[in-house]
This record gives sequence, C-alpha cells and structure tokens, in this order.
Amino acid sequence: MPRYCMPDPTTALTDRLIIDQIGRGSRVLDLGCGDGRLLCRLRDEAQCSVQGIELDHRGVIEAITKGMPVIQADLDKGLDEIPEGSFDFAVLSQTLQQVRHPKELLQRMLRVARQAVVLVPNYGHWRVRVQILLHGRTPVTGSLPYDWYNTPNLHFLSMLDFRDLCHNMKIRIVKETPIIHGRAVMGAWAANIRADSALYVLEQATSNATLARNATLASRMP
Repeated sequence: MPRYCMPDPTTALTDRLIIDQIGRGSRVLDLGCGDGRLLCRLRDEAQCSVQGIELDHRGVIEAITKGMPVIQADLDKGLDEIPEGSFDFAVLSQTLQQVRHPKELLQRMLRVARQAVVLVPNYGHWRVRVQILLHGRTPVTGSLPYDWYNTPNLHFLSMLDFRDLCHNMKIRIVKETPIIHGRAVMGAWAANIRADSALYVLEQATSNATLARNATLASRMP
C-alpha cells in the first residue's frame, strides 16, 4: 500500500469537517492528497486555490487527470521549496503518524501556511486499551485496520500526546474536534478514551497564556 494513502473509514465526514474549517476562496495546500478528492471539493465547493503534494505515483496521475495541480514529493524531505506564508491553510489528513519526522513536518506546515488542519487517529481509544490489556497484542480497530506487519503507521499517539506535542512546540490549538462513532462531537467528555480520531486546527502560539491553556487542556484528559 502506498505510504501516504491510508484509507479513512469516515472519509465523507472528515472531508466535510476539513472543508468547514477553511474559508471560502482560501489558498490551500493538501499534503498527502492521494487522488485529489479533497482538492476537487475545495475547488468546486469553496472556490479555493489549491495545491497538492503526494508521494504515490498513481495518486499523482489520478489527481492530475482530475485537473488538480499536484507535486510528487516525499513529505519527510521537507517543504523547503515553498515560500513562507504561501498558503492560508495546510491540510494533513491521517498522515502525520506515517511520516518519520512528524514534529518537523508540523513546523514546516506552519511556516508555509497561516493555519494547519490536521486529522490524526487516537490510540488512546478504549478499544485499543482493552485489546492490549486483555490480549497483549497490537490492536486492530475500525480506525486502525492494519496488522503490525503491514501498517503504514510509524508512530502511535493519543489525543493527549498530540496536545503535549503542541504545547512543547509552542503551537496553539485553535480547535479540537473529537470524532466518536462517526460523528464530530465538540467538547466531548473523556474524548481521549472515546474518540476514534480527532481533527485539529493549529497556528503558531503568540503568548504564554496560549501555552498555559494547552497544558491545562492536556492535564484534564484521562
């Protein structure tokens, strides 16, 4: 399976959530854009100016066939050729856990874009915890459908881990949307246990108060 084409079992929902975070007419960079599905929707539904980056050759060809501007590149090798502040939003959906250097990629996203929209799986989900506790095996769930030997994932993070990373990197979490049973649930209780995945809108932090807020949020999670 191509490294940056992890199937998302809630594609329709997550596409809609991502589009809803992005202002009409925005400049959008989609990292790991696959066949250009989301790029097409952003262009047609929100009149966005779009650009994609994809590693898999077949995905690049499919996206270009749809009329999408796509560059074939490895996200781990940086976005150095893209000028600072070129985009309003950089999107990364179900891909952060697949790259070798997720911290560096987040830094680059917020260099080239004003905000980052990031969707990540949640390894803190109760089913994951129960499978490890009862069976002592690498968990397989609806949102994590791979065996250990064929997974494209290199890193395993919970919502709490992601919040800690943002705090340490001085990144402000503008919005956090847990996805529970195929629904977006803002302000969900015990989200780190209940959510299959979560969508984040991020930007560079501008004050110590913002960092303190992130730390407080993380400390409240189970």
